[in-house]
Amino acid sequence: MQKILIANRGEIASRIIKTCKQLNIQTVAVYSDADQDMPFVKEADIAHRIGEAQVNRSYLVVENILEVAKKEKVDGIHPGYGLLSENADFAQKVTEEGFIFIGPAHSIIKKMGDKVEARKVMKEASVPVVPGSEAGVETLEEAKKTASGIGYPIMLKASAGGGGIGMIRCEDEQALVQSFDSTKNRAKAYFGKEEVFLEKCIENARHIEVQIFGDHHGNVVHLFERNCSVQRRNQKVIEESPSPHLSNSTKESMFEAAVKAGKAVNYSNAGTVEFIVDEQENFYFLEMNTRLQVEHPVTESITGLDLVKWQILVASGEPLPLSKQEEVPFSGHSMEFRIYAEDPKTFYPSPGQLSTLQFGEAEDVRIDSGYEEGNKVTPFYDPMIAKCIVIGENRTDVIQKAISFFEGVKIDGVKTNVSLFKDILSDSNFQTGNYTTKWLQDFLTANRT
Repeated sequence: MQKILIANRGEIASRIIKTCKQLNIQTVAVYSDADQDMPFVKEADIAHRIGEAQVNRSYLVVENILEVAKKEKVDGIHPGYGLLSENADFAQKVTEEGFIFIGPAHSIIKKMGDKVEARKVMKEASVPVVPGSEAGVETLEEAKKTASGIGYPIMLKASAGGGGIGMIRCEDEQALVQSFDSTKNRAKAYFGKEEVFLEKCIENARHIEVQIFGDHHGNVVHLFERNCSVQRRNQKVIEESPSPHLSNSTKESMFEAAVKAGKAVNYSNAGTVEFIVDEQENFYFLEMNTRLQVEHPVTESITGLDLVKWQILVASGEPLPLSKQEEVPFSGHSMEFRIYAEDPKTFYPSPGQLSTLQFGEAEDVRIDSGYEEGNKVTPFYDPMIAKCIVIGENRTDVIQKAISFFEGVKIDGVKTNVSLFKDILSDSNFQTGNYTTKWLQDFLTANRT
């Protein structure tokens, strides 16, 4: 490919542009009125306005994006993450118009985007899944009967959901009754499909995801795991690799299951197989993300690989650069911290102008940011200012480097969650790696009341 359009914005657009420059590939950015002064617009070789600030009038308008692609005669379109990245219809239209979609085939996106269908595929491939309903549940009576058979607490989920949206924990039947209709309505509003299903709630669990990569030649490899258990309201806050307090034998079994999952759907390009792990280290398939993840730099740090480069090569029809599992390197430890413009007490977004944006000097810290000093964090998009990826020889080394790094961060004009990271990094339970998906909420309750 010689010319790629990036159907995204901010940090991930800048990230893709960086790799394209290294590959001598021209880049075309698209931007909304709110983003006209953002760094990614200036970094791209060519940039086109595609609409107003609201996403449904700009970044989600497929026709406008394709119009720019035709005008610029691009070879491929990279969707980044979020927005249209897991929209099967968009992927299909891209290929029908003669462009290369830099991601998996639209049929795979569609199949894995339906959580009920994905569960069926994984069960057929002998990948363990969380106990739950075998199909979507349509009525409250059906939901009550199914939940009784599974056993409370249960998770009520949107079949087409993702990113923690359309997911409610129900402690008992009363909670299920109260949440059933609202969850269906939320699923319809966010994903265009009201179908919901039930899963057993795994207590004191860890959320572990395995990065996989496939090509059009039948090769599928894993690029190890990321621990994403530091979460607030099912939203990831910190990710790290390797995962603490997880045996090598369990990891190997998860890697095998993840590769099996990829091969079951003839997967190509970057994907992530997400698992939930209980206290006895039994693990269960949650979902497959058919795109590049926000936390992909963690994997890049511990493998030394450029995942965006791999995406472009695979989409071009080339085999994986490392198609044998034993060829994939691994060393050190890495953590990613997502700095948000948000009130650290209420976690509400804090839009405003970044009058100061300084990350200071710190050893072995990678900054992936979509902003520069003077830019505005608007209320129209996700308020993530930057991702800070800290790299070290081991986990203790990374924590010490992260503590030093955050002491030098200075951001004015908006409120941020930097103070939260300082608190987390100094906590003994986090330092020992002894945390689950409920840990952060318990930590906040104990320390911020």
